[in-house]
Amino acid sequence: MTVLVVRFDTVSLRVECLDTDTARSLAAAVPFEARARTWGDEVYFAAPVSVAPEPDAREVMQPGEVAFWCAGDCIAIGFGPTPVSRAGEIRLASAANVWGRSLDDVTALAAVGAGERVRVEAGD
Repeated sequence: MTVLVVRFDTVSLRVECLDTDTARSLAAAVPFEARARTWGDEVYFAAPVSVAPEPDAREVMQPGEVAFWCAGDCIAIGFGPTPVSRAGEIRLASAANVWGRSLDDVTALAAVGAGERVRVEAGD
Protein backbone atom coordinates (compact mmCIF):
# COMPACT_ATOMS: atom_id res chain seq x y z
CA MET A 1 0.00 0.00 0.00
CA THR A 2 1.42 3.38 -1.03
CA VAL A 3 0.88 6.18 1.46
CA LEU A 4 1.52 9.85 0.78
CA VAL A 5 1.72 12.48 3.50
CA VAL A 6 0.14 15.88 2.91
CA ARG A 7 1.78 18.35 5.34
CA PHE A 8 0.33 21.79 5.87
CA ASP A 9 1.82 24.27 8.35
CA THR A 10 -0.96 23.44 10.81
CA VAL A 11 -1.96 19.80 10.13
CA SER A 12 -0.82 16.65 8.32
CA LEU A 13 -2.82 13.89 6.65
CA ARG A 14 -1.72 10.43 5.62
CA VAL A 15 -3.38 9.41 2.36
CA GLU A 16 -3.63 5.78 1.27
CA CYS A 17 -3.36 5.66 -2.53
CA LEU A 18 -5.94 3.73 -4.49
CA ASP A 19 -5.06 1.59 -7.50
CA THR A 20 -5.59 4.33 -10.10
CA ASP A 21 -3.52 6.03 -12.80
CA THR A 22 -3.99 9.34 -10.98
CA ALA A 23 -2.58 7.93 -7.73
CA ARG A 24 0.41 6.46 -9.56
CA SER A 25 1.10 9.80 -11.30
CA LEU A 26 0.96 11.69 -8.01
CA ALA A 27 3.14 9.15 -6.18
CA ALA A 28 5.74 9.43 -8.96
CA ALA A 29 5.78 13.24 -8.61
CA VAL A 30 6.53 13.45 -4.88
CA PRO A 31 7.95 15.37 -3.18
CA PHE A 32 6.35 18.65 -4.23
CA GLU A 33 5.17 21.85 -2.59
CA ALA A 34 2.35 24.29 -3.22
CA ARG A 35 0.20 26.87 -1.48
CA ALA A 36 -3.20 25.96 -0.10
CA ARG A 37 -6.39 27.51 -1.38
CA THR A 38 -9.78 27.17 0.25
CA TRP A 39 -13.34 27.07 -1.09
CA GLY A 40 -15.93 26.57 1.57
CA ASP A 41 -14.97 23.43 3.48
CA GLU A 42 -12.51 22.31 0.83
CA VAL A 43 -8.75 22.72 0.68
CA TYR A 44 -7.10 22.42 -2.71
CA PHE A 45 -3.63 23.02 -4.11
CA ALA A 46 -1.67 22.66 -7.34
CA ALA A 47 0.09 19.42 -8.19
CA PRO A 48 2.83 18.98 -10.84
CA VAL A 49 0.86 16.44 -12.87
CA SER A 50 -1.86 16.61 -15.47
CA VAL A 51 -4.23 13.67 -15.91
CA ALA A 52 -7.46 13.05 -17.78
CA PRO A 53 -10.73 12.41 -15.95
CA GLU A 54 -11.08 8.72 -15.12
CA PRO A 55 -14.33 6.88 -16.00
CA ASP A 56 -15.55 7.12 -12.39
CA ALA A 57 -14.73 10.83 -11.89
CA ARG A 58 -17.44 12.60 -9.89
CA GLU A 59 -18.37 15.84 -8.14
CA VAL A 60 -19.77 14.49 -4.85
CA MET A 61 -17.20 13.07 -2.44
CA GLN A 62 -17.50 10.97 0.68
CA PRO A 63 -15.76 12.12 3.88
CA GLY A 64 -12.11 11.13 3.74
CA GLU A 65 -11.85 10.78 -0.03
CA VAL A 66 -9.00 12.66 -1.66
CA ALA A 67 -9.53 13.82 -5.23
CA PHE A 68 -7.62 15.26 -8.16
CA TRP A 69 -9.46 18.10 -9.88
CA CYS A 70 -8.40 17.66 -13.52
CA ALA A 71 -9.73 21.03 -14.67
CA GLY A 72 -7.22 22.80 -12.43
CA ASP A 73 -4.45 20.20 -11.95
CA CYS A 74 -5.11 20.34 -8.21
CA ILE A 75 -5.49 17.96 -5.32
CA ALA A 76 -8.85 18.68 -3.67
CA ILE A 77 -9.84 17.54 -0.20
CA GLY A 78 -13.38 18.30 0.84
CA PHE A 79 -14.34 18.02 4.49
CA GLY A 80 -17.76 19.66 4.46
CA PRO A 81 -20.02 21.84 2.32
CA THR A 82 -18.70 24.01 -0.49
CA PRO A 83 -20.53 26.92 -2.13
CA VAL A 84 -22.17 24.49 -4.61
CA SER A 85 -23.07 21.74 -2.12
CA ARG A 86 -26.62 20.60 -1.57
CA ALA A 87 -27.73 19.67 1.94
CA GLY A 88 -25.41 17.18 3.61
CA GLU A 89 -22.91 16.68 0.79
CA ILE A 90 -19.32 17.47 -0.11
CA ARG A 91 -19.50 18.72 -3.70
CA LEU A 92 -16.48 19.86 -5.70
CA ALA A 93 -16.67 22.49 -8.45
CA SER A 94 -16.67 19.80 -11.15
CA ALA A 95 -15.93 16.11 -11.56
CA ALA A 96 -12.64 14.89 -10.07
CA ASN A 97 -10.71 11.63 -9.87
CA VAL A 98 -10.79 9.96 -6.46
CA TRP A 99 -7.23 8.71 -5.97
CA GLY A 100 -6.89 8.24 -2.22
CA ARG A 101 -8.47 7.91 1.20
CA SER A 102 -7.28 9.86 4.21
CA LEU A 103 -6.14 7.73 7.13
CA ASP A 104 -6.68 10.77 9.38
CA ASP A 105 -9.67 12.98 10.17
CA VAL A 106 -10.08 15.43 7.29
CA THR A 107 -12.13 17.83 9.42
CA ALA A 108 -8.77 18.93 10.86
CA LEU A 109 -8.37 20.82 7.56
CA ALA A 110 -10.68 23.50 8.96
CA ALA A 111 -7.49 24.91 10.56
CA VAL A 112 -5.78 25.39 7.17
CA GLY A 113 -5.75 28.93 5.83
CA ALA A 114 -5.45 30.15 2.26
CA GLY A 115 -1.83 30.65 1.30
CA GLU A 116 -0.54 28.13 3.81
CA ARG A 117 2.39 26.06 2.60
CA VAL A 118 1.70 22.40 1.75
CA ARG A 119 4.18 19.64 0.99
CA VAL A 120 3.29 16.21 -0.40
CA GLU A 121 5.82 13.48 0.21
CA ALA A 122 6.15 9.72 0.46
CA GLY A 123 4.90 8.21 3.71
CA ASP A 124 6.89 5.96 6.00
